[in-house]
Amino acid sequence: MPGTTAPVFLVEELPAGSRAVLGGDEARHAVTVRRMRAGERLTLSDGAGTAADCVVEAVRPGREPELDVTIEERWTEPEPALRVVVAQALAKGDRGELAVELATEAGADAILPWRAERSVARWEEGPRGAKARGRWQATVRAAAKQARRAWVPPVEEPVDTAGLAAAVQAAAVALVLEGTAAERLTRVELPAEGEVLLVVGPEGGITDAELETLREAGAVPVRLGPTVLRTSTAAAVALGALGARTSRWD
Repeated sequence: MPGTTAPVFLVEELPAGSRAVLGGDEARHAVTVRRMRAGERLTLSDGAGTAADCVVEAVRPGREPELDVTIEERWTEPEPALRVVVAQALAKGDRGELAVELATEAGADAILPWRAERSVARWEEGPRGAKARGRWQATVRAAAKQARRAWVPPVEEPVDTAGLAAAVQAAAVALVLEGTAAERLTRVELPAEGEVLLVVGPEGGITDAELETLREAGAVPVRLGPTVLRTSTAAAVALGALGARTSRWD
């Protein structure tokens, strides 16, 4: 991605011409937090693979600040041939948000919240569940910008174990991170393309019944190494291993 030091701002759509106006919350952040000035550089991204290097031409502060920018170069990054979807069990406090933040920075292509049996957080239907999902979405957006990603991973609607089993069946391969598994992630056979579903359990671990359900759906339990990782860090470590073992980092 060009412009590796310029801050990234998300827009709904990049204009076709050479000029753009940045407004809304992103402009407010650019003006009040980043304190950007005319002549400085930034990157605009639609979060769906297209981004552009820009120069700030004018800053209009106020209650609804805006920045006029000139687009100098634009590019499109294709999705990876091998996508990784992280099925992250709901976690209490800010551990769930930390998990999706690290997973996004490590390259997750989508986040699937999982209502595991031992999840303390439940995300029940209604406004409270929508608000909790919104926090994950905001965390993912911020992490994608920090990591300078052209693609912002979607946070899907939460699923129960039956819904997760259906996602397992739809994936090219599904891996369940389990500290007692005999198979190692470093040795399991991986496809060259398609979707890898990476399942991360809650703080209390995945129950035997859940593991059996996922195994019957086609998932493979794997372990990362000799130590047990927290639910907030497991996905990021596994994504690093998958990046090194596949073409995702090429």
